Amino acid sequence: NPKPRLMMQQNENKNRPISKQHPNVLAVVDVGSAKTIALVGEITDSGLRYRGHGMSESRGSRKGAIVDLEKAGASIQRAVEEAERGAQTAVEHVVVGVGGIHIKGVNSRGGIALGVRPREITREDIRQAVDKARSVALPPDRTVLHLLPQEFIIDQQGSIRDPAGMTGTRLEVNLHMVTGTSTVTQNVVTVINRAGIHVDDAVFEALACADCTLKADERELGVCLADIGAGSTDIVVFFEGAVAHSGVVPIGGDHFTNDVAVGLRTPLAEAEKIKRVFGSAIIDRVPAGNEIEVPAVGDRPSRLMSQRLLAEILEPRAIELFELVRENLKQGGVLDSIGAGIVLTGGGARLPGLTEIAEQELERPARLAFPMPVARLPVELAEPEYATVIGLLLYAERGRQSRNVKERGLGSRLKSLFGG
Repeated sequence: NPKPRLMMQQNENKNRPISKQHPNVLAVVDVGSAKTIALVGEITDSGLRYRGHGMSESRGSRKGAIVDLEKAGASIQRAVEEAERGAQTAVEHVVVGVGGIHIKGVNSRGGIALGVRPREITREDIRQAVDKARSVALPPDRTVLHLLPQEFIIDQQGSIRDPAGMTGTRLEVNLHMVTGTSTVTQNVVTVINRAGIHVDDAVFEALACADCTLKADERELGVCLADIGAGSTDIVVFFEGAVAHSGVVPIGGDHFTNDVAVGLRTPLAEAEKIKRVFGSAIIDRVPAGNEIEVPAVGDRPSRLMSQRLLAEILEPRAIELFELVRENLKQGGVLDSIGAGIVLTGGGARLPGLTEIAEQELERPARLAFPMPVARLPVELAEPEYATVIGLLLYAERGRQSRNVKERGLGSRLKSLFGG
């Protein structure tokens, strides 16, 4: 099924380079709460290659939602133009990431009868089974971002990944749907359209992150990926290679920063610097005698304060974050399915001691994930805070390859049978 809601008329933009976007060039945009990033790559005979990127401070967006179209549009424009200069090509089509507290995952099951006698299953049969499974009643304000089959069942036999060519009398599918609020998703598309760019696809950011951070054995054994952004933490759980659960926890790196600003009575910008340089999520890791210089609000002089006080502010928030993650996984029925533990990525995951808090609260192993390298990628982008935008590029490449193979039977939204 095509995405008519994304097929909007591009605005004219006279400042854009005259050269067209080459068919082998891919571009993605991540509109985060803290920063907006545009990344351009190129598909070559030897694989995906970095071409250029641009970055700007996010304005007009909050917790994954656009709250001011004009300001958000200006941030996107700056990031895209910088990426165009670096890549030496126009950006006319993009894949965009969506995330934030409006995202919800839904599991469903449906199927079709194939006839009295067993017959071979076709791609059209698979599409019809998926359509049946997706026809659950959703609130009118929600749109489906991804249809991700978990398993197919033929005549009561489950755990089938691709039933095409098999025979049976009934085909069923267990399906995971990632949904978002229609208006929030549409506003992200609209603001990019206003910058003169066509949105080809909207992708749940945690799913994109999984493309460049998770290992195949983790997906099989069961793993939770937590992408800790500025405004929220996006979650996706894989089990037996398929997406079992998705959701969002309403705590991100900005909440830690706000706590520091209030607790130390320092401006937000200074609180962010202090958190990054001196922060720890574990109080006992900080020597008792350590002191840090804390700028005051207004014209007051800076003060020397205990570094342990900073950790005393950060540790409770870290515990709260993973208590909420645990509760989210519990409600989704997947807490016992993450045998490989939890993988942390995103800028908020950089806080020292956070993986230990995750292990403590979830009673599972935890690791900090760096994105897998892309050819010619600058060293400064090979960090957890850029996992989303690099994952979006890999996701876009995979989508382009699947279109080239002409696998249209499952519809344009079904990029991969198991979302991985």
